[in-house]
This record gives sequence, C-alpha cells and structure tokens, in this order.
Amino acid sequence: MARMIVIYRTPADPAAFDKHYFDVHIPLAKKLPGLKRYEVSKGSIVALAGAADPYLVGTLHFDSLAAIKEAFASECGRACAADRRILAPDDKDVQMFLFEDQSVYSAT
Repeated sequence: MARMIVIYRTPADPAAFDKHYFDVHIPLAKKLPGLKRYEVSKGSIVALAGAADPYLVGTLHFDSLAAIKEAFASECGRACAADRRILAPDDKDVQMFLFEDQSVYSAT
C-alpha cells in the first residue's frame, strides 16, 4: 500500500475552507482512479514537533506509488490538483507526502 498525506495550515477563513473541502474537494477526490480509502483528521491536531499551524490532515490510500502517480495524471487528478490550489493557493500553506507503507508491528 502507499499513502498520500496532505497537511493544510490554518486558513484565513476556516468555515469557507471546510465548506469547500467537504462539499467540493472530497467528492472530486473520491473519483480518483485507484483510490482505496480517504481519511481526514477529526478535531484539533496536536503538533508535537516541526509542524506549523496544522488545521486538517487528509490521508489517501492507494495500492502503490505508481498508482498515485497514475491517479494524478488522470483528468480527475489534474482537477483535484487545481482544486487544491483553491484551498491553499500558496504552497507554504500545505505539505504533501507520498510514501509506500512498511508494516513494522501489528497488535492483531
């Protein structure tokens, strides 16, 4: 599995951000080819080290890094990337990480 984590800094207008994110961005992103799961943070985010004013964390799950690249090369992926610019026009207001998962422990 691979993940894409998107961390948004606190926007100038949180209510407008939330409305757009939940009413426009999520429905669009749910159409990404190969998307297996989409999660968002709930409630306050506690930043322990290095984070600058985190507001919302989105985590998208795919089968592989190649699947993420294919998804964002699609028409829907390009639309999601453009829509992200509405949510965070300045790149300093968002951080994005792509990585393959490696399990190192499971309690089950």
